[in-house]
Amino acid sequence: MADQTNQANTASGPWDTPFWPEGVARNVTDYHYPVFKLLDDSAAAYPNQVFTIFNGAKKTFSQVKETADRIAYFLAKKGIKKGDKVAIVLPNLPHFPEIFFGIMKAGAIAVNCNPIYTPTELKYQLADSTAKMVFCMDHPTFYPNVVKAAIDTDVETIVVCNIKSYLPKIQRFLGGLLGKIPKADHHEPGHIMFDDMVVRSKPEPPDIDIDPVNDTAVMLYTGGTTGIPKGAELVHINFTYQVVAIMEYLRLSHGPNKPLEKAYYGGYHCFLGILPWYHSFGISVAMLCAAGSGSRLVCIPDPRTGKPPFTDVLKAVQKYRPTLMPAVPTIFVAFTNHSKLDEYDLSSLMGCFSGGAPMPPDVCRQFEEKTGAVIFEGYGLTETAPVLSANPTNREIRKIGSVGFPLPDTDIKILDLNDPTKELPRGEDGEIAACGPQVMKGYWNRPEADVEAFVTFEGKRYFLTGDIGHIDEEGYILITDRKKDMVLVGGFNVYPRDVEDILYTHPKVELCAVIGVANKHGGETVKAVIKLKEGQTATREEVMAFCKENMAGYKRPRIIEFKDDLPISNIGKVLRRELRDAHSD
Repeated sequence: MADQTNQANTASGPWDTPFWPEGVARNVTDYHYPVFKLLDDSAAAYPNQVFTIFNGAKKTFSQVKETADRIAYFLAKKGIKKGDKVAIVLPNLPHFPEIFFGIMKAGAIAVNCNPIYTPTELKYQLADSTAKMVFCMDHPTFYPNVVKAAIDTDVETIVVCNIKSYLPKIQRFLGGLLGKIPKADHHEPGHIMFDDMVVRSKPEPPDIDIDPVNDTAVMLYTGGTTGIPKGAELVHINFTYQVVAIMEYLRLSHGPNKPLEKAYYGGYHCFLGILPWYHSFGISVAMLCAAGSGSRLVCIPDPRTGKPPFTDVLKAVQKYRPTLMPAVPTIFVAFTNHSKLDEYDLSSLMGCFSGGAPMPPDVCRQFEEKTGAVIFEGYGLTETAPVLSANPTNREIRKIGSVGFPLPDTDIKILDLNDPTKELPRGEDGEIAACGPQVMKGYWNRPEADVEAFVTFEGKRYFLTGDIGHIDEEGYILITDRKKDMVLVGGFNVYPRDVEDILYTHPKVELCAVIGVANKHGGETVKAVIKLKEGQTATREEVMAFCKENMAGYKRPRIIEFKDDLPISNIGKVLRRELRDAHSD
């Protein structure tokens, strides 16, 4: 693996734009420390400030730190050493930050896994990562899946986390009485209950020497929708840099008619933890930014709950008054199309960070009109922890449809698709390459993948994102599409996002995805898969007429399919690959 030191100061100079947000530093420096220092510093500065909120139950920063210290002690006593892997297979429960920081304090590496994965999917990640321990949820499905997945792997210890102790007393009583608290039918001998482990452990983490620049902190698997999943090794500064850079870049108005300024620390803000923390977007922009700024964090294990779906999230926004919500476009779509949206007070929301997939401009407009919050779209990947760039939060200089400018100390280049050693001029589409403190160390045990993923340009190590885009004359970055999703129609490049953005302006369209499918002439045909808004009907001819009026002929979908639901990943991305696999003429 390449040494990370050369990534800490990579930007060749200030990003060339007259629209750089006022007051935002071009460089940040104070992030060269272990991830757990984010928690420790807030616990020292705001010990009695609430950190996690779950179904009304609250834990302060000092309480979360103490539990994390006990977990680190437990890990050390179980023989977990620096560099060992410990898997977290949990939804967004209040246990998660405690376990995450506990693993960091023990010098181990957190392997964050999707709790709804099948045993086969989990086994691959547990075996490939060589994880020695797993923390999982006490649940009738999640727990037995982990038990099956751990067979014939290096896993020696399974710790079972029940939500009962993290509920208010009355909910514990009623939940236990009515059998509403999820738990497994039985537990295998030798498996350890989380609460017992915490009580029996001392709040004395081991003394571990951490090299924040080169030591892996977290391993996240990526590429599962496009090929064999690979473990991205992310070092401590990948995350600490993210928190410092995001909080530097973020500018908010903290009241009516107040000017934009840096986000307040120490309990003023509340993050809605709607994105899964097994994904880098949820880790960095919600969990770690909340920890590093002394803010509250609302734990949302499943945003789709309620009748109709997403109603419980609306209730949580009204009850806990979050000010910041990182989310993906499908969540903003769910908000704007929710039949009961007007029944809830969402006025506490100040800023919403959109990422994970392109934000359709019309969805952005609708959400802002209905809530009053500002959406600032960002861009990044799992391999970059994840944020590379973001739109300014100032509505006057924000450019909807772009992903703004690189974060401080981050450099973005547009490289030729056929020759990654050639940089393209502004305005030309090419592959987006990134260099900065947030870029991963490399893929776990995949040297051949590293060779494909990185290129040396002007003496610096750039990560090839696989995304196509360009930088416009004003310095804004625009993502055209994923390189692998581009559709070739009669010699013309069709970027699905271009077509999708137009389809989203149709008043009847709720969700859509555009793919390329093979045709009998040996080329590709554009296909649109559409989910209509509730209560709406439409015909193929109606959509075709709309497309004819609003887009060039080569871009128009020749195949229109209506579906009640589109396949969505667990972080809210529409899975184009599944739609391609399911296509039939």
